[in-house]
Amino acid sequence: MKTSLTEDALAPIRSRLHEANQAFAQRYPGERNARQPVHTVYGGAHLFRAGTAPRLGELALGALAKCAPDAGTFARAIGLPEALAETVYARVQDKLRREPVEDFRVDFEDGYGVRADAEEDQHAVAAAGEMAKGLAAGTLPPFIGIRIKPLTAESQARALRTLDGFLTALLEATGGKLPPNYVVTLPKVQIPEQVAAMADALELLESRLGLAAGTLVFEIMIEQTQAILDATGRAALPALIEAARGRCIAAHLGTYDYTASCGIIAAHQRMDHPACDFAKHVMQVSLAGTGVWLSDGATNILPVGDVQSVHDAWKIHMRHTRRSLEAGFYQGWDLHPAQLPTRFAAVYGFFLEALPAASERLKNFVAKAAQATLVGDVFDDAATGQGLLNFFLRGLHCGAITEDEAQATGLTVAQIRSRSFFPSPFAR
Repeated sequence: MKTSLTEDALAPIRSRLHEANQAFAQRYPGERNARQPVHTVYGGAHLFRAGTAPRLGELALGALAKCAPDAGTFARAIGLPEALAETVYARVQDKLRREPVEDFRVDFEDGYGVRADAEEDQHAVAAAGEMAKGLAAGTLPPFIGIRIKPLTAESQARALRTLDGFLTALLEATGGKLPPNYVVTLPKVQIPEQVAAMADALELLESRLGLAAGTLVFEIMIEQTQAILDATGRAALPALIEAARGRCIAAHLGTYDYTASCGIIAAHQRMDHPACDFAKHVMQVSLAGTGVWLSDGATNILPVGDVQSVHDAWKIHMRHTRRSLEAGFYQGWDLHPAQLPTRFAAVYGFFLEALPAASERLKNFVAKAAQATLVGDVFDDAATGQGLLNFFLRGLHCGAITEDEAQATGLTVAQIRSRSFFPSPFAR
């Protein structure tokens, strides 16, 4: 092919482009190739025990046995397709016995309240001791952490004191070992300086407690309008994440604080409010490709009381969870053990409903060596092929899809976990 530009002429353009692409790749490394929990369950620090997670599973199974003793009753109560009833019911029961809580937050904020300093100091040390016992006994969920108070003028001293006291006591009790996937939750973030202060505190604690640099990470809660748009009207999240210096791994929407900050009255504060949809979409477009996980909020209509009241609350929780999944939010918050059956039922139903079509599409895509394919009236190219890989990986992580079901696509689990077509993991 005849060309007009010489290599020497193109050299400065290519150099600038190379530098820009490198900077882009650092800012947007892509989705983290790791398991993301489907929910966070939280409870007051004063109530936390080493066996809290399995106890929540027992309570969830009890609610299921009382209010939906068979698959048909459960499916009708929550609006699950009859064809999936037996499979989902069995997998939910198995999950509640095996791993009822994926992520737990020992709470020193809203679920704990404002107490005397001496009392919170005592609870911080006691909760740390219980976490150490749970780590030794193998009863902790796969993800765990604490939520401190906000770093606002009123509570910053108390928040940092609790963070320090809990971590110091925990590492003393474990001989310097943190539980896997340990994270600190910073609520009610308003300005980048609060995030930067959190990063500074964690860096200082690593130095004082003998932890490797970068060990301590945190997540931020989006509960104020200022965390969505700053004073100039720009998206605030990029500056918040930059202030964390690589330590912020997730952003969680706090549904009720956020809607309150928008001036919405209590009767209309709900997960599917348009104000929440706006906030979540800003979160998505601001953080897409950064590797920062996103989480929706919680349903505050609790499944308590008589059977019909539980069924009514289950329907709401099921609808909210399903809506979050369809919008691309694969994690939410749960407030009560009787919400665990519907959390997992919603997640499992979401994946299992789409499994046959997704399997066929991925199988055909792989057969064409990751080129564009047409299955029925659905066209798949590299972008939707990536989406199919993500679908199977998330389904495997939470237990919705079995390894045998995933491997029916013609891929091994290792190939699915590679999550990339470039270079193709399907080369023979």
